Amino acid sequence: MLTIIRAALEAGFLYAPVAMALFLSFSILNIADMTTDGAFVLGSAVSAMMCLSGHPVLALPAGMLAAAAAGFITAFLQTKLSVPSILAGIITNIGLYSVNLMVMGKSNQSLFQTDTIYTLAKGAGFAGSWYKLAVTALIVLALAAALVLFLGTRLGLSVRATGDNMDMVRASSINTNFTITVGLCLANAMTGLAGAMAAQYNTFADVNGGTGMVVLALAALVIGETLIGKGGMVRRVAGVILGSIIYRLLYAAALRCQVPADYMKLVSAVIVAAAIAAPEVRRWAAFQRRKAAARAERGGM
Repeated sequence: MLTIIRAALEAGFLYAPVAMALFLSFSILNIADMTTDGAFVLGSAVSAMMCLSGHPVLALPAGMLAAAAAGFITAFLQTKLSVPSILAGIITNIGLYSVNLMVMGKSNQSLFQTDTIYTLAKGAGFAGSWYKLAVTALIVLALAAALVLFLGTRLGLSVRATGDNMDMVRASSINTNFTITVGLCLANAMTGLAGAMAAQYNTFADVNGGTGMVVLALAALVIGETLIGKGGMVRRVAGVILGSIIYRLLYAAALRCQVPADYMKLVSAVIVAAAIAAPEVRRWAAFQRRKAAARAERGGM
């Protein structure tokens, strides 16, 4: 049981940056960025090739920069060429498939017996048998702190204002094209970091490894917002990380119940659907309670 919980925690932290990226693009900027799947694989591909070149630590910022470049393309299509945001992300995502193949040179790249940040931590005796969780959690928590600090800066507040009311921001002489570009670049950089860590964690990178990543990240985002609710940025970002961990724990529970491997995609779909529907179910339940209370009050009169 402890092994399953540890694996779920590792996976929760590993993919939390994707949920944080969706938090920035979808919740803050109010943009449905569909670049996520391709940017995740791009981060994995760049990280894998950097590890094979003997630079596992530099592989993380390299994966982030590559994915940020993908976010810049999406932002350019949206802001300069007036392509709708969803379509801009889809176009970039389609193009990234070929880019990822060019980066790796083939459809998948193995990192077996190659140094990674995790093998380095293990060799240094860091955190004992919990080294994978410790390394991943430290990186994600540092990223979360950086995100909260950024959103409190003048530029970060401009990005937040752009998502709240773009017309008002334009009237305040703030360049919304710039704030959108910054937001999408940062969001995809976080996605690239998740991909870079995943490649080193799993010891391979696959060109199809990002399929459905945006939906799973959305599920983690909704779970976090449902449980934590609205509040300050620290609370909201913490909720995103918690949502990612809870999603992975639910997935691990399904495995624990010996659900056949062929049905795990269905389990994932059910978890995602339940997470997305949860806020509406809560509103419906609250309405029913108020209605029942009103009937009881009228009956008492």
